[in-house]
This record gives sequence, C-alpha cells and structure tokens, in this order.
Amino acid sequence: MNTSTDLKLAVLIDADNVPYSGIKAMMEEIARYGSPTFKRIYGDWTKPTLSGWKTVLLENAINPVQQYSYTSGKNATDSALIIDAMDILYTGQVDGFCIVSSDSDFTRLAMRLRESGKIVIGIGEQKTPGAFISACNKFIYIEILAKENKEDAAPSKKSNNKKQVKQNTGTSLPAVVKNLITRSVNDLTEEDGWVFLSTLGNHINRKQPSFDPRNYGFKKLVDIIRHIPALEVEERHSGKNNIAQLYVRVK
Repeated sequence: MNTSTDLKLAVLIDADNVPYSGIKAMMEEIARYGSPTFKRIYGDWTKPTLSGWKTVLLENAINPVQQYSYTSGKNATDSALIIDAMDILYTGQVDGFCIVSSDSDFTRLAMRLRESGKIVIGIGEQKTPGAFISACNKFIYIEILAKENKEDAAPSKKSNNKKQVKQNTGTSLPAVVKNLITRSVNDLTEEDGWVFLSTLGNHINRKQPSFDPRNYGFKKLVDIIRHIPALEVEERHSGKNNIAQLYVRVK
C-alpha cells in the first residue's frame, strides 16, 4: 500500500481495546499514511480503567467521545464509533479511515468503508481476529510499534548495538513469507521478468493486510527480498534527477 501524506484520514480509536501507552507510536505511524482530519476516541470516561488516557489525549489533540455503558453486555462504545464513521463517510471529507482496535466487531464497518472506495487502515494487538485484519487494506500490530518506540528511546550506542543484534539475517525467515513474496513476484512479472518494488509491496498487502517487514525483524520490504536466495534486486536510475527505483525478479 502506498503511503501519502496528502491523504485525509479519520482516526477513530476504541479506548476499551487498545493500550494508551502506545498512542504516540500509533499517531506517528498514522502520519506515514496521511494527515488525520478527525481524531476521536470512544469510551466510558467515568470508568477508572480509562483514567490513563487523560494526559495522552491532550498531548495528541485527540477528541474524547463519552459513551455511557447503560446496559451490561452491550458495547455502546462500538456503536458510537460505527455511527460516527458512517457520518464522516457521508460528509466526503476524508480519503480513508484508521480504526484503532483489536475488536472483530469492526469487521463489517471496515468492509462497508472499503465498498465506498475508502482506504481502511487497522491498528491493533496481535490477538486481533483474522476477520477484522482481512477487512482492512493494511493492518499494523501495536506490539511492533511499541518495540520500535522502545528502541528509539534507548541511548544511541546501546540502541545501535541492539539493532545490530536483532537484525534478521534471513535464516529464520518463515517459509510461508518467502513463498508469499516469491509467488507475488510471479503474479506481476512482465516479459523481462522484473517487477517494480512498490507495485510488489501493494500486491502483497492486498493478499495479506497484516504483512509488515517489521514483523520479521526487517525495516523494509527490500531488506527481506535481499535475504531470499531465489530473488534478486536491481536498482535503476531515471528522470532528470536520476531517481533510483528498485525492481525485483525471480532468478
């Protein structure tokens, strides 16, 4: 999936299903895909369990939406988020939605938004049900963002050492990942056998929305590809500014 800071996004957060400690990393990740036009978070703010959100909401300029839990067993918060999402959809003021939750109740919402031609980005924990993940264009795990944020916050020398130690060498790369990427290259290959890296990345995300190189210890897709013996990468320069573009093919 291409990233573009020109996209206008509605960021809707389910406070009951995500940890407040990771909100800064989440907002930074969202900024890679577009500019948040709406930033709302839903919950029953009378509950002591949500008290930790108070400071981070102010710091990130997120608008809290109060939704009382009138009936036991009914999730009024989910309903409020879904209604607001549809209201925003009909205003036509956004290009996409970012739903921050680990709850499968938003599966149908994500599907409906995509049916209307909107990009849907999901952010949630690794326990998120597969149905919700598949309903999104792109799904990002909170645990990966938290890990990156922790490494960035460490002292520079120690941080560099950690990254060198933890950098995946490709030997532990799951076979299913290698097969996914190799098959995707074959899906798109042209007459000369080469595939533009960006096109390949978009194709992989359409097949598997939760795919992210960081899940496997790599920073970028090209880093993974360079550790798959069956694939090769070529750098080509074009245009007035001699811009480098990467292409991939099966050897």
